[in-house]
Amino acid sequence: MEFCKLIQDYFIIRYSKKISHLKNEITIRKILPADNEMLASIIRSSLEDFDAVKKGTVYYDESTDHLDSVFQTKRSAYFVVEIDGKVRGGCGIFPTDGLPQDTCELVKMYLSSEARGKGLGKLLLQKCMDQAKENDFHKMYIETMPELTNAIAMYKKYGFTFIPSALGNSGHAGCDLFMIKNL
Repeated sequence: MEFCKLIQDYFIIRYSKKISHLKNEITIRKILPADNEMLASIIRSSLEDFDAVKKGTVYYDESTDHLDSVFQTKRSAYFVVEIDGKVRGGCGIFPTDGLPQDTCELVKMYLSSEARGKGLGKLLLQKCMDQAKENDFHKMYIETMPELTNAIAMYKKYGFTFIPSALGNSGHAGCDLFMIKNL
């Protein structure tokens, strides 16, 4: 089993099936240092697209500029989605301080404008849920904002439910919607 996990960690997962209107090659892989600048740009421009630039969000978080180092933390993972070799977004899981040991946070799920609405968010979410289970998490927590309506609809579809207040210490006080799911 350990050998299989090593293989999974080092090989790119390629999706050859057609996704929505895409006929391109879709790749989901773990983050690399070379991805930092593009991902930071996608994250910030996504929040601008949805009028969700707020203090206390990932928009102003200095860690947004060096995500690869953030996801060196044990039991964390960040996945990048590429279309034809070009980074178009990403999503990760993180054992946020203050969360119960069996709960991870779904973090920094953002796609470039040209990648939205094509099913890539669903692929990233499923990859993160699978990884969370492998990392022995039993629950997944999300902090989000009402402006991100499409993401919220997807989370609901995948069984996330609203909870009344924040869990843990994410440092993102600008988020005011909280959701959780049993894995």
